[in-house]
Amino acid sequence: MSGGRPNFLVIMTDQQRGDALGCEGHPVLLTPNMDAIAAGGIRFRRCYSTCPVCIPARRSLLSGQFPATHGLVGYEEHVPWEPAATLPGCLSAAGYQTELVGRSMHQHPLRRRFGFDHMVIQSGIEGADYETWLEQHAPPGAGGPRGAGITHNDWTARPWHLPEWLHYTNWTAGQAEAFLRQRDPSCPFFLVVSFLAPHPPFVPPPFYFDRYLRQPAVEPVIGNWAVPPEGRPTDVATDRVRLSGEMLRAAQAGYFGLINHIDDQVRRLLNPVEALIDSNTVVLFTSDHGEMLGDHDCWRKSLPYEGSARIPLLVRGPRHLGFEPGVTSDLPVALEDVMPTLLELAGVPIPASVEGRSLVPCLRGAPPAWREYVHGECAGSAHYLTDGIEKYIWFPDVGREQFFNLAGDPQERHDLARVTASAGRVAEWRRRLVNQLRGRPEGFTDGNRLIAGRPYQAVLRR
Repeated sequence: MSGGRPNFLVIMTDQQRGDALGCEGHPVLLTPNMDAIAAGGIRFRRCYSTCPVCIPARRSLLSGQFPATHGLVGYEEHVPWEPAATLPGCLSAAGYQTELVGRSMHQHPLRRRFGFDHMVIQSGIEGADYETWLEQHAPPGAGGPRGAGITHNDWTARPWHLPEWLHYTNWTAGQAEAFLRQRDPSCPFFLVVSFLAPHPPFVPPPFYFDRYLRQPAVEPVIGNWAVPPEGRPTDVATDRVRLSGEMLRAAQAGYFGLINHIDDQVRRLLNPVEALIDSNTVVLFTSDHGEMLGDHDCWRKSLPYEGSARIPLLVRGPRHLGFEPGVTSDLPVALEDVMPTLLELAGVPIPASVEGRSLVPCLRGAPPAWREYVHGECAGSAHYLTDGIEKYIWFPDVGREQFFNLAGDPQERHDLARVTASAGRVAEWRRRLVNQLRGRPEGFTDGNRLIAGRPYQAVLRR
């Protein structure tokens, strides 16, 4: 098929850093299939998660709205949500067959579809599709997905304890493959393939774990501003720890191994020999947030730093839609931009509730007038602003500021907030954040200055 409305294959990982790609120049990680998506279209090198934790980030993808609009500015489960419009809902109403397979989008309640015609999901709770399937196929007493003893926020790692075909990554790819074989051929499709990995537990199949144990450890980035944690690690689920030796190599082997495993499974969907998708399919690859992976002595997410907040965004599509191969963009973009982009490609009107901006002009080689910066936040952590060249961070609990020149210091090693030569730039970014937070119910500003110490809850109550 060479014309008509395009199909959409959206591949989403959980907790994948923006630099965790071979095409980003990673020193050890192999991601040839993700790299091929970038080579066949466009790679956005400055894509950010505007609330770098699972639930709010996924709500932004589904609705095209920033966290302060959809109301979740931090991590909070089981919060009711009534979006004005969703990406799958708009496409379904326009005649698309819409499907979600794999890791849930943190719907509440679990089976609420938010516009998906059908869902086959993994959620980590009893009764979800993968969990029920695994109970039926795993050996008795195997302990389920966490039978290896590694749980969902640990930095510890070990190989997957069951046969590889029972791994949740394999199951997700298999469910996506089944949909592509069995879908309705009379209409276009919108398929979201949502992988739990590389979110902990760090339990890739043995082949992938061993591959990265053989590689030298990638030394974490430690900024000259970072305060090292005291003593030896005593909690495997802590978000503040400095690992070394075998502990560091094992954690990285678990994380990199999970990504490499996904990459191989993605090939099942993109393999031209099988031809499960045709030349009229747009493929978009992204993640909800990153993983600090020991940078600045931090683990997990929620932080404003590059390891946590910057994510992959790769898009390839057919030439008849104007796509050019091998393009890179440094525009500051975000998950909110996915919904208007796909709707424009589908010829579906973009609802007035959507705040993201369509990236279609970028895909066609004509960068539009664009936003000055991305605003990110996470309750309990910080606010940040970045244009991809500079980054300003404000910690509202104590009022501390940080400022980084990403153009010259992409790993945020040098905090320039108190450097005299940067005072003018810091003041300008502070002014922008005052304007950004004007009218917020927390009282972060009086319109002239930032005010620290205000209550900052995950659910924004207006």
